[in-house]
Amino acid sequence: MDAIEFIQAGCSLHAVHFLITAGPTREAIDPVRYLSNRSSGRMGFALAAAAAAAGHSVALITGPVSLETPQGVVRVDVTSAQEMYEAVKDGLPAADAAIFSAAVADYRPAHPAEQKIKKSEATLMLTLERTPDILGSVRAVFGWKGFLVGFAAETEDLLGHAREKLVRKGCDLLVANDVSGPGIGFDALENEVTLLFRDGTERALPRMSKEELAAVIIDEVSCKSPGR
Repeated sequence: MDAIEFIQAGCSLHAVHFLITAGPTREAIDPVRYLSNRSSGRMGFALAAAAAAAGHSVALITGPVSLETPQGVVRVDVTSAQEMYEAVKDGLPAADAAIFSAAVADYRPAHPAEQKIKKSEATLMLTLERTPDILGSVRAVFGWKGFLVGFAAETEDLLGHAREKLVRKGCDLLVANDVSGPGIGFDALENEVTLLFRDGTERALPRMSKEELAAVIIDEVSCKSPGR
């Protein structure tokens, strides 16, 4: 089934200001080492490109990636989860819709070393602490009222975890993808997801390129966001 069949043609009649997060974060262990993940940022950048191509304004907050900024997109580069949290807090007031596709680290070293850690003992113990919950702060801490989209990257019980996250984070739409499958999800060119909406409806989408999926998601959001 072609992705275009899912697009509600002619629905988007107004401009929407999007805030989109993308990529991984890096949490410092010492000046040369960090904790991170396999996110390439392709999904978030595809979303930003699709939104800009549809005539919307876009602020893209991205972790460290090797991707070119889509035409017409305002880019903010960050490194750590804390930096992304602060950038999101600053950018949300101007946004009508926010899509959180970044793979933010859940934990960071509690006490990063000021100098490079030398190889000495057979084992090394790191104490980790929670990073700020960016998606969870949007409603509960920042009090933002716009259209909120989250991503749930899971390796088991995909829909169960996604349904719980949709409610707990106060999302209007949650994009659930199984990152354990070969060739989809993290560091891949394609994705296969289920869209879960706040009203309880769910829509399983076929495997498609991240660019095709981005167009579907942007169309859904622009149809439901009040815009300006």
